Amino acid sequence: MLVAVAVAGLVAGVAGLSIAVVAHNRVNQVVDECGEMLRRQLQVASGSADERAMRDLAIVHYDALKEMSGHRSFSLALINAVGDGIVISSINGRTETRTYAKAIRAGQSVEVLSPEEDQALRAARLGKGPVVSMDDPLPDFGNGHRTSARS
Repeated sequence: MLVAVAVAGLVAGVAGLSIAVVAHNRVNQVVDECGEMLRRQLQVASGSADERAMRDLAIVHYDALKEMSGHRSFSLALINAVGDGIVISSINGRTETRTYAKAIRAGQSVEVLSPEEDQALRAARLGKGPVVSMDDPLPDFGNGHRTSARS
């Protein structure tokens, strides 16, 4: 009985240590990304960057339709230093292509963004472009546009 309790304690300790290491790594990543965002904002505030010029972009390729493979669909975010710009998405199928454009103001969309569009916008805001994937871990800026509806 005592051995079972000791083993359970050891397993719990190892699990806790593993969770702490993962949390520590994530905190370091978030701190680095916040520092990069602040550096980029200071460039604008100091006047060393033209805030109207398109300067950040990111593109995410993906399979939007089950009938098509090879990542033929894409979402492209183009924004300026203050976060104004557009997200353009092209959904490509065998017989048709649909293209969508959504306006971005201050880093936020007034329309609902798909997960791929949101990923492209977040990557552009962080300067992580030009090419990112859906697997790239990026922070959520709390914009509330996390639904998967396509418009």
